[in-house]
Amino acid sequence: MTRHFLDLSDAGAAGIQAMLDDAIARKAARAGWPKGKVDADAPLAGRVLAMVFEKNSTRTRVSFDMAIRQLGGTSIVMDAGSMQLGRGESIADTARILSGYVDAIMIRTDDHQKVVDMAKYASVPVINGLTDASHPCQIMADMETILEAGFGLPGLKVAWLGDGNNVLASIMEAGGLMGFDVVAACPQGYQPSDEDVARGKGRARVVGTPQEAVEGADIIVTDTWISMGQAHAETKLAAMMPFQVTEALMAEAKPGAKFLHCLPAHRGEEVVDAVIDGPQSLIWQEAENRLHAQKAVLRWCFGQTG
Repeated sequence: MTRHFLDLSDAGAAGIQAMLDDAIARKAARAGWPKGKVDADAPLAGRVLAMVFEKNSTRTRVSFDMAIRQLGGTSIVMDAGSMQLGRGESIADTARILSGYVDAIMIRTDDHQKVVDMAKYASVPVINGLTDASHPCQIMADMETILEAGFGLPGLKVAWLGDGNNVLASIMEAGGLMGFDVVAACPQGYQPSDEDVARGKGRARVVGTPQEAVEGADIIVTDTWISMGQAHAETKLAAMMPFQVTEALMAEAKPGAKFLHCLPAHRGEEVVDAVIDGPQSLIWQEAENRLHAQKAVLRWCFGQTG
């Protein structure tokens, strides 16, 4: 049976743990190596990954490209605008065609139904590189970063501040699967859907103030308030400003709390420089871990872990 990674629940708790263990171990095994050197066992030698982009990307594009290279395979990078997909060819037809050429497909797009349809019609693994509904690959990197910082996932408290978006949806799903609590503070009109909260399986909730969210929190997370493709709405920015992550707010969390941000950041909006560049920030490690987590996701999709 073909393994797709459209959401964290596709792998389940056991699969996620296997991927996290794999990511951490393979990262350690490469310490000090040149970035382009292939892993000693080259587990995906001969495999080709097609990467389809309908949204701009830095971390997803480079991390997946380097991931398949380090695993011994190769990639083909395609922007939808330069494909027949951009001229009206259906997702279903594109999935069937690409399945005849490559061994796996990663797609970064808007409507989540597109990745669902890609998986339905593809005969090779399909990976969700981001949709408007979820961002599971980012949260794999976040969990790896949290573990490397010395935290355990069960019993952890994660505080989310700002927009109730796709990243929050996947964090809530992760909490439900891996046994940690997610408390989100979002302004009225920008809260996550009941369906997204339900992904947390009772471990996710929404509160009214940033202070309530960060109290006793181990990890503080935020994201840009204006998502890709949205207008730079002044009304939304005004609603979000009380939820900005500041040094004072970080001080109200548990001593030793750490800060995460999936990037890109709009400095001075969702977070101040003193936090994002400060000693509690793990964002550069988090960004690098996109590479190591992606490698684990690829290996899971090919049945090599979990």
